[in-house]
Amino acid sequence: MDLGFAGAAAVVVGGGRGMGLATAQCLADDGARVAVVGRSKDVLDAAAADLASRGSPDAVAIVADTRDAAQIEQVFTEVGDRWRGELNVLVNTVGPGAAGTFEELTDAQWQEAFDAGLMGMVRCIRAALPLLRKADWARIVNFSAHSTQRQSTRLPAYTAAKAAVNSVSKNLSLLLAKDEILVNVVSPGSISSEALLGWAQSVGVDGTDPYRLMAAIDEHFGHPAHLPRAGLPGEIGPVAAFLASRRNSYMTGANINVDGGSDFT
Repeated sequence: MDLGFAGAAAVVVGGGRGMGLATAQCLADDGARVAVVGRSKDVLDAAAADLASRGSPDAVAIVADTRDAAQIEQVFTEVGDRWRGELNVLVNTVGPGAAGTFEELTDAQWQEAFDAGLMGMVRCIRAALPLLRKADWARIVNFSAHSTQRQSTRLPAYTAAKAAVNSVSKNLSLLLAKDEILVNVVSPGSISSEALLGWAQSVGVDGTDPYRLMAAIDEHFGHPAHLPRAGLPGEIGPVAAFLASRRNSYMTGANINVDGGSDFT
């Protein structure tokens, strides 16, 4: 399906690996110019090379820390200078957070969860809005998590930050409707991301087997998906890409679960 990305300009924050990279690849496959933003230059350079090989014109890697407002402002200044002052797509995928029970987490860990998981997104959207408003069409896609609907006692800070992502995204969908900038959220379930694979290794599980990974999630957290396996980053990318595309012309303020099946709506 032609998603209408030919010639479009897109920024994927956290686009160097995992679900962010999978999303960036979908945009590149459809002809978008894609900038991937993150903290690791080597990872981003490899991602940009991959996107260029897929046909993304002028794919670029930009190193920046979303916790630093000045760096984020510079990212979008560079994007504006590079791509005629317009931006069609902003995808925010970052949002790490320390695991631990409510009693175990420190103030610093709570602050980090909100600074990286919420305020990083806020800074990126704020800096990108002038470019998005200049474009003929524009979309914002923010990544949340299914833990906002199915709580884990080991992830209270991460989940609280993601719940705030949902709230801010809904508010922005209302604010930006007059500009016809569509704002939507993707809520992945148990996806074999780098973080989840690291957790699996820490408990002695072969996370590269998605069936064993889901069995471990069931054992340790008690909330498996209906499907008997964990998801793959490549199964998230196409959903995010549709929400970011011109094909999505009337969906805004939505939160889309991609979780292998769940008991919540």
